[in-house]
Amino acid sequence: MSAIPTSRRQGPESRGIAFTSGCSAQRWCPQSVGRQFIQMKRWPQMALIHTVSIALLKKLGLHCRFQSTGRPTAPLGSRILSDPSRVFEHNMWDHMQWTPEQEALARQKAEENSSVKVSIEDQVKYDKDACSYWNEFYRAHQNKFFKDRRWLFTEFPELLPRKTHERYEVVLEPEKTSILCSPVCSQMQTKLDSVSKTYAEQAVETVEKAESVQRTRRTNDDMNMEHKRQDWKWTDRQKNQGDCPGIDFTYKIFEVGCGAGNSVFPILSKIRDSSTFLYCCDFSIHAVHLVTCHPLYNASQCHAFVQDMCDEATSTYPFPDGSIDVILLVFVLSSIHPERMQMVINRLSKLLKPGGMILFRDYGRYDLSQLRLKKGRCLFGNFYVRGDGTCVYFFTNEIASIFISAGLKEVQNVMDRRLQVNRKKKVAMHRVWVQCKYQKPFTNDLH
Repeated sequence: MSAIPTSRRQGPESRGIAFTSGCSAQRWCPQSVGRQFIQMKRWPQMALIHTVSIALLKKLGLHCRFQSTGRPTAPLGSRILSDPSRVFEHNMWDHMQWTPEQEALARQKAEENSSVKVSIEDQVKYDKDACSYWNEFYRAHQNKFFKDRRWLFTEFPELLPRKTHERYEVVLEPEKTSILCSPVCSQMQTKLDSVSKTYAEQAVETVEKAESVQRTRRTNDDMNMEHKRQDWKWTDRQKNQGDCPGIDFTYKIFEVGCGAGNSVFPILSKIRDSSTFLYCCDFSIHAVHLVTCHPLYNASQCHAFVQDMCDEATSTYPFPDGSIDVILLVFVLSSIHPERMQMVINRLSKLLKPGGMILFRDYGRYDLSQLRLKKGRCLFGNFYVRGDGTCVYFFTNEIASIFISAGLKEVQNVMDRRLQVNRKKKVAMHRVWVQCKYQKPFTNDLH
């Protein structure tokens, strides 16, 4: 196994200070400490430049990803394999670019394993008995099959409460625009140079934008008050029935398809002692039982319940419509029959507050798990059944049409291609996932 490169080490030695008594006098470096002190003083200025840069990008209409603190600038990781000879130095490489030959080989393999279809009778059986297959899966594997998703807050920092909408409603003074913009981005400066508006026109535009922002905030405040009134009415009704979990919390997360809790418990560890409440559901009774019996399960800040998202007749929830801030949909939509996906997303969209988000991650087309499937496992198209009877669909960016048809606004939709490495066996495996973020529009965005 190769040593970790010095640039990625996080130990105290890499910072010029050793804590062992035998070498502390030799390793201590006053120049290094001085540079760190100066860098710490510059952090507020760097944060200001970062915020202004995002605001200017949005103001000028340039492409800008949904930005959040606590993650690298490069989306979905920044470990790039520039030298193929170093492939076994790390367990995972990001942003893998496939060659045309690799793409063609993956397409050929997928066509081969989908050439033989499952019979219609068996397709009906797998669809009808899906809950039984998943119950058997969790009964056999308990909570030992999947690892806890510690990466959630790196890929989805929106899980933690923050005022994302108002954060970027920034009104900039026109005379300061070119000064702040010049060191940030040459593309932005080029676009600024092409704008030939006078200061008077810019001033009018700034005033109009300020008035628009004020109207937006008033409208959103009115909507929030209306939702609070609905919550209060709903709370009174539920309190009379003795069932109102989490209704008094200000920020609510809902995970659909929680399984054995591989997302639940990392989230609970982050939101401990906060005003955030977590709802989670699964249509496997055994999976929900594994969650509620876990020693880290906290009923005062989490409510797990059994729910079949595909059954509209029983789609009642322990919270009202328009009350959820974030819905987490990770490796669950792929297990639902493609004909029901639109109905499920439509229902989830109604649960969101205005400005709330659905965070989605699932299997992508030509992922290793698809190419490994044998002939006779294809139900139809890119929908397959595994050996244990559970089903899986492999997505492309086409997933966008489902979310947009549900009235949601696209924030992110990317194919995440990575190279997963088994350094012990010297095996490299191509993984493909789809990651999306879709937001429920505010009232002003609908007009």
